[in-house]
Amino acid sequence: MRAMDDRVLVSKTLRVPRSPGGAGDGRAVARRFDAVLVQVGFKASGELLRHVSGLEPAAATALTVRVVAALREVVGGHVVHNPYFRDFPHGVPDTLEFWLDCLRKAIGDAPPPPVVNLLALPTYGRVQHSYEEMLAAHDELIPSVKDRLTVLHLGGTVEEETRALFLEMAGSPVPLSEADLGLLRELAQRCPEVPAGVPVRENRAVVNAARLAAGLPLMGVDTVTDVLRLACAASGGDPTLLRPTRFRSFRRSERRVLMRALDDLVAAGPGKLGDVGLHRERWKRLGERLHPHEHDAFPHAQDVFAVARKDKVVRSFAGRVEERFGEGDVPGAVRLLAGAPGVLFRSVDRVLRAGGGEDVVRAVESAVDRVSGRVLVSVREHLANRTTPDTARVFINREGRGWTTADERAPLDTALVDRITAALDAELTRRLPAHDRLVVDPEVLGLAVPLSDKATADGLGVLPRGSESRLDGDLLRFFTHWRQTRRSTDFDLSVLLLDDDFALAGQVSWTNLKSGGAYHSGDVTDARDGATEFIDVPLDTVTARYVVPQVQVFSGEGFPDVAESVFGYMTRDRDQLGRPFEPATVRMRSDLRGSGRVAAPVLFRRHDDGSWSAKWLHLYLRGADWGNRVETNHVTASVLARSIVERRATTVGDVVDLLRAKAGSYTTWTPGSTFTEPVTYIGVERPDGLPDGSTVITRATLRTLVPN
Repeated sequence: MRAMDDRVLVSKTLRVPRSPGGAGDGRAVARRFDAVLVQVGFKASGELLRHVSGLEPAAATALTVRVVAALREVVGGHVVHNPYFRDFPHGVPDTLEFWLDCLRKAIGDAPPPPVVNLLALPTYGRVQHSYEEMLAAHDELIPSVKDRLTVLHLGGTVEEETRALFLEMAGSPVPLSEADLGLLRELAQRCPEVPAGVPVRENRAVVNAARLAAGLPLMGVDTVTDVLRLACAASGGDPTLLRPTRFRSFRRSERRVLMRALDDLVAAGPGKLGDVGLHRERWKRLGERLHPHEHDAFPHAQDVFAVARKDKVVRSFAGRVEERFGEGDVPGAVRLLAGAPGVLFRSVDRVLRAGGGEDVVRAVESAVDRVSGRVLVSVREHLANRTTPDTARVFINREGRGWTTADERAPLDTALVDRITAALDAELTRRLPAHDRLVVDPEVLGLAVPLSDKATADGLGVLPRGSESRLDGDLLRFFTHWRQTRRSTDFDLSVLLLDDDFALAGQVSWTNLKSGGAYHSGDVTDARDGATEFIDVPLDTVTARYVVPQVQVFSGEGFPDVAESVFGYMTRDRDQLGRPFEPATVRMRSDLRGSGRVAAPVLFRRHDDGSWSAKWLHLYLRGADWGNRVETNHVTASVLARSIVERRATTVGDVVDLLRAKAGSYTTWTPGSTFTEPVTYIGVERPDGLPDGSTVITRATLRTLVPN
């Protein structure tokens, strides 16, 4: 097995692989290491410090330098963050005063021209001071007990950590993000192990692509679409089938494997040919690479391509179901759907609205043990939000792109929803493991159980959509950093301020530097060497109920095209001082790689008692090709934000309630808790000092709470 770069493992797992270096006295290095970690918001576990202390100094130094570099990148401290206003958060001028000053510097005492392009003024958008001058204008950060200190743990060897990460990602019960899918691709090429199971089909395609290249048997291929996904993954394309793939030329041995897989599937179940029409053009393109006419030994596989070319007609399953609904034969539709339990469960809402209540309840109760855990949780969450009318019907695709329309659906019958939910909970409880000693941090209970990681970005402190977490500190500071690739690119950080009814109460952006107690660090438009913008929101004085930060692509390259694009937030006490960017105060940093031109990663809301919490959105709006501004998209953004706030997510607390019914004991974790025997710990982060053999589930692995 070829091991991964240990910096990748540290960034992904917050575990430090053991150094193979020789034994020696590394205690001085360990002390320096622990001090530097605090500056970036981390703390070494006791076990990690003992490991570094026991290494010879050169090996200890090499290890700690790599680890610190990886962590600086995790929090966003590996780049220069230099705001337009040198003294930010102090000295932010009124917007009109600022524009007049830029104009005076451009024309001096001459009369102003009748038309002025404010964005082209020589002092606008380009930082007028050096990074060193900005640093000199700020006092040192005063440490606070509220600063983030994430515990960094010791792992196994690099090979062991590589293998563990591969098995964890391959076994994910939910789809991975695009970045994680790419990492899984690399891990699968390095690890010859066969995972116990790969529940998600696109993840399975990535694993099978590595097995195909290595000449190993395929695993878990049970539909013709699985073979298509595999061909896409093996060509370096998209196994989710959302984007087109240019198929590569396959070796003859590989063509035989793919054709044999198709032949075996169709021979065992001719009805599987009904799925070919869903991706007809892709099948035709793949046929050009597989040369099915050369494989007379696989006549059933040749039928796949005959259907794609329409030389052979096969009615699809979806077509037969639609025919029943079209005839008003709801019981017949349910009987047909019962043969495809996954489709049945995804059609529950439609059947209930069509009057098939008793039929679908019985069908669900009969088929509940044949559906994936992810579908059970997904249907449970959907039904929990369908007994009352929605403000609007919201659609969010796999890439996080959101849009709304009027919701004309009637609410579902509460009694029927309760019966179906009871069946789902009973099955989920049956599948969930029984833990002898269950220990739960109450901070984790409000986090959403992820049903997909598709729109969840890589980074630090990133939570699933719908999660809600408590916010500490007096000051909330947003930041965005980007670096263009080929052409001039201007991103704009902005904030929507919304009232109790999600109506616009104000905004802060490059067009309005101050509003409602919040203020902007100044617009930067040149990102050849990277650019950063900040917005401060003093939580004790801001007048809004909801604060919604956005990143707008004003011009140039989009989020997936720039060399680097991140969003994050920090929290501070008012008396902490410090630079505009302080790694130890970063609570969240996430990549921005969505396909829309406006990003809304998270919102913040003020509760009646004055406390604040963060609610995770992971939303992208389509926006315009040029000139996106908060003034032009605030209506759509506020409707989408409201839909996420009002939606009832399936939370970790819901799953914990089911787990408690089977647990030998249940304990609420508090700081300083100690245990003498292994436990199952569920929390936001792993605390130091858990006994060996403990099972740990944190925000990075919440997906493992979804049973297969």
